[in-house]
Amino acid sequence: MKIAVITGASSGMGLEFAKAVDAEEELDEIWLIARRRERLEELAGSLRAKARILPLDLLDAAAFAEYAALLERERPTVTTLVNSAGFGRFALFTEVDLETNLRMIDLNDKATVAMTQLTLPYMKRGSRVINIDSLSAFQPVPYQCVYGSTKAFVLSFSRALNVELEPRGIRVMAVSPGWVQTEFFDHAVSDNGAVTYYDKLWTPAQVAERAMRDYKKGRDLSILGASVRRQVFLVKLLPHKLVMKIWMKQQGHAHRPPED
Repeated sequence: MKIAVITGASSGMGLEFAKAVDAEEELDEIWLIARRRERLEELAGSLRAKARILPLDLLDAAAFAEYAALLERERPTVTTLVNSAGFGRFALFTEVDLETNLRMIDLNDKATVAMTQLTLPYMKRGSRVINIDSLSAFQPVPYQCVYGSTKAFVLSFSRALNVELEPRGIRVMAVSPGWVQTEFFDHAVSDNGAVTYYDKLWTPAQVAERAMRDYKKGRDLSILGASVRRQVFLVKLLPHKLVMKIWMKQQGHAHRPPED
């Protein structure tokens, strides 16, 4: 049985990647993972492949045991894994409760690692892992310090793992967009106005479309938009202290980044 697995499939980029993978591949099943069953059922009705709905909460360790048991029982060939589940919070570090910060790390990083490691034994030459990352991965981001750090982990993990898996013919690509209009903002934006400036907003469909093209070109990183790619280039050259100062000014904050 040939399948694809999509986490965070109930909305936003996970939903659009599910559609893109379904349109590109001939699959026996596509496994849709998210907490909201009704959203997954709605998505399932729009796909060509038979959808298996898995309403799992990846913040619960029991979800990984259930997923591992299902893989062992079905013994599928997984052609594509898309790790899209994640969330952020934009606020001062000290204004975010400890539980929220730890949950952010667990979902953005630990779940990505767990899903990848559990799935790899069922992948063959030509299979792929697509990890949804962020522009925040490339620089320290005040008022997003935990979220940005989790995404830096995803970027490093993805690019290094891509090299490790090259002998097996399995590829890993990180997708690092700028601002994307999704439900992410409903949870990320705080009442204190910590982040107020957004330049261009992309749609999840645009991100998925670009990522699928970049994957076919053999890239291990997909970045949508010339302005976003230019920013990634510049933050590699400029001192991070200056980059953070520019970011703070854009957001209307008078705070100065800490001294090195």
